[in-house]
Amino acid sequence: MSSSNKITIAHSPDSDDAFMFYALTQGLVETHGLDIEHRLDDIETLNRAAFEGRYDITAISFHAYPYLADKYRLMPCGASFGDGYGPVVVATEGVDRDMLSGEIVAIPGKLTTAHLALKLWNPTVETLIVPFDEIFEAVESGAARAGVVIHEGQLTWEDRGLRSVVDLGVWWQEETGGPLPLGANAIRSDISPEMQVQLSKMLRASIDFALDHRQDALDYAIRYARDIEQDRERSDKFVGMYVNEWTRDYGEAGRRAVRELLERGFEAGVIDREVEPDFVEI
Repeated sequence: MSSSNKITIAHSPDSDDAFMFYALTQGLVETHGLDIEHRLDDIETLNRAAFEGRYDITAISFHAYPYLADKYRLMPCGASFGDGYGPVVVATEGVDRDMLSGEIVAIPGKLTTAHLALKLWNPTVETLIVPFDEIFEAVESGAARAGVVIHEGQLTWEDRGLRSVVDLGVWWQEETGGPLPLGANAIRSDISPEMQVQLSKMLRASIDFALDHRQDALDYAIRYARDIEQDRERSDKFVGMYVNEWTRDYGEAGRRAVRELLERGFEAGVIDREVEPDFVEI
């Protein structure tokens, strides 16, 4: 850990993560004397930082997890699932999967689950890594034939006059019958087992507090809503998409979905190693 009582927690600067961590950042849940330090960065940067074990608790993509399993365990709460929705492949014109074969598709990072899901959907696409908040511009400028939008972009692509090629969460559910695991909260495995459990309970308490005090938590989270900051209804919808009962606890269905995603990624050659997800139990 960072020090005897200092815990570093890193997550994305998004309204759903802000909602989830609201109670912890505002001192509204018991922290047992621990000094909680929050760091905000985009998910691909966090994925890379996790290779160095930089943060005690960090948001990571499930795509990145197999490469981090020697350093981090999955916390039993705090995950984001697309339950019949997820990253959306968008283009300036109507195209389908076959028309994108061999074409360049902009992705928000090599280790993002958006990239993994895209390659499972169409293994033949070429990819161009672009910061998540520049995907629209890459598509509109013609730098990429299509792009995979994440975060609030999943709700705003129509505002840009773009066309949906596929919602990868819808496609995944049709393929597997389950939700698409997107992001997790992971904890360094060299932290004592007792502290791993305590910190997991603190995170769940923060999620529970936000769900029980939704309007107050939304008031806090909406400042991180970027393009939908002025649209409370849409911000509330986005938070509800990614902070819900799946976030409180994976359940067996959620854990099964994680295993299936990683297995399919390995079988398709997108992930180069097999790994059994290791969850903290509380």
